[in-house]
Amino acid sequence: MEHRTLGNAGLRVAPIGLGCMGMSFAYGGADEATSLRVLQRAVELGVTLIDTAEVYGPYANEELVGRALKQLRSKVNIATKFGFNILPHGQGVARMAGVDSRPEHIVQAVDGSLSRLGIDCIDLLYQHRVDPAVPVEEVVGVMAELVRAGKVRHLGLSEVSAATVRRAHAVHPIAAVQSEYSLWSRDVEAEVLPVCRELGIGFVPYSPLGRGFLTGQLTSGAALAPDDYRHSLPRFQPQAMAANAHLVAELQRLAAARGVTAAQLALAWLLAQGDDLVPIPGARSLAHLEENVAAAQIALSASELAAIGAAIAPAAVQGARYPDVELAMVGL
Repeated sequence: MEHRTLGNAGLRVAPIGLGCMGMSFAYGGADEATSLRVLQRAVELGVTLIDTAEVYGPYANEELVGRALKQLRSKVNIATKFGFNILPHGQGVARMAGVDSRPEHIVQAVDGSLSRLGIDCIDLLYQHRVDPAVPVEEVVGVMAELVRAGKVRHLGLSEVSAATVRRAHAVHPIAAVQSEYSLWSRDVEAEVLPVCRELGIGFVPYSPLGRGFLTGQLTSGAALAPDDYRHSLPRFQPQAMAANAHLVAELQRLAAARGVTAAQLALAWLLAQGDDLVPIPGARSLAHLEENVAAAQIALSASELAAIGAAIAPAAVQGARYPDVELAMVGL
């Protein structure tokens, strides 16, 4: 796969990365042996950006990634994130008690991530969510100190406003901004993505397949595990899912005409939005991993891109992408 560059400091990665959250968190978990194989197969296929976070599990996903890639460290760039207050007890999202980017917490979190991942240096470190109590300049200042200490190579931000990107980048170069971006979530196109391009910052779309919905394979909430996080999301409520399914049906029609899957068409559309974008679709099976990676080989014409973009017009999508309490934490 032809590589893409994130930021101006030489972080080059394959055009499609691997988001690992679903292997340990939010979507009902996955078989560990299968997850280990998916991670290793991703590297075999040329994937070089592996995305995790301390809160996924919590902690379990970093440990999983560390075990899977122990012998493959030189072939990958590992990204992880800090920024939540993680309680010592509880399960999954119940252990997330707001945000915490106090300087002492950042240092502690990074040391913990390094230990769990079994590495000496994090390739790309994100602040997971903005902490309103700590100015981003102070946060990035601490992150920059970690770069100088050799514990981190590149810095990133997740789900931030254009203004925050500017403020952060003025303190230390930001290599990448990560936010939800897909056919049905295009808010970043208005301000955040243009600012990233102005400043030479790469963009990493998470949930590029709409948390699985854009694949066309998820038609009812009944198919989700009882503890699946998507049960709490407005777009995955029965009425919204039914309305949104009509949009995905058109995407499936376009995909069938092209001889690819809806997931591949959605990823190919996203990749065509700019060579500074590196989406990180999740995969919990070898089949889905290989399907996603193959999307990087699909070239779309201008007319095809227009038709795909029109098939799932954001204004027609029913439901917000997060509940109100979580929406309050994005775009700060």
